[in-house]
Amino acid sequence: MKLDLSVIEDIRMNLSAIEQRTATLSGRRSVKKDWQAAWLLKTITCMDLTTLSGDDTPDRVKRLCAKAANPVRADLLDAIGFTKPLHTGAVCVYHAMVPTAVKALEGTDIPVAAVSTGFPHGLSPMSTKLQEIRESVAAGAKEIDIVITRQYVLTQNWDALYDEMKQYRDACGDARIKAILAVGELATMRNIAKASMVCMMAGADFIKTSTGKEATNANLNNTLAMIRMIRQYQTMTGFKVGYKPAGGISKAKDALMYQALMKDELGREWLEPDLFRFGVSSLLGDIERQIEHFVTGHYSAGNRHPIG
Repeated sequence: MKLDLSVIEDIRMNLSAIEQRTATLSGRRSVKKDWQAAWLLKTITCMDLTTLSGDDTPDRVKRLCAKAANPVRADLLDAIGFTKPLHTGAVCVYHAMVPTAVKALEGTDIPVAAVSTGFPHGLSPMSTKLQEIRESVAAGAKEIDIVITRQYVLTQNWDALYDEMKQYRDACGDARIKAILAVGELATMRNIAKASMVCMMAGADFIKTSTGKEATNANLNNTLAMIRMIRQYQTMTGFKVGYKPAGGISKAKDALMYQALMKDELGREWLEPDLFRFGVSSLLGDIERQIEHFVTGHYSAGNRHPIG
């Protein structure tokens, strides 16, 4: 879609209304017992299980991939009568670890996602960022998580943001592209909403809140602003764009709130991994603890459900 500045300029966000809407969510949307276990298993299928640390090693990535392919202990799944294959939506790593992850996930349906374009700050030269995307795709990454240049949003330079995103989209080829907005650095909800719309116009398959490295990452307020733009974009074009909250989502109860909001605002289709992902590293451990509590009535120590 071509950049339509008239649409961008007309975008408004009412912060008080957003806060009021999200504040009531926990009181109106609560699931318990069998339903909660089912929703938590659905959460797992929508995870981009992630390691993005400076001390990542091939062995750590291999362990993460093994956990992605077998995210919940078999005895717990047997106890609740769950017999279908269960795995995470993707494994997300730095470019250097893409070959390791691709090899570790051979024989599974789990794609590798690579963070790219000078992650997390996005301040590398454009030629370097585009080459990084191409090399990750060549190494086997099926999804690319790019970071936008925040100054374009802060200076309202929507043409530059659109052109940047278009170049990233072209460099990805057949790989899916997720546009990371770094919402904690965009100053206002209106900026978040406008950046979301520009990235979708330029071809983003997903819009994503954060790198996980900012002071403010995903929350229900910025989530609502972004998914309202997804809804508007679908109304305008008929295209469905995915959403990925990332950074600080570590508790099962929080994941349930995100799912409830997605279902309320966008519908049941946005509870599937082709349109919804969590960018997480520690959430899976808490979900497995909750499932064990559902089965046994007792909470276990986190070391009974290790990732690495």
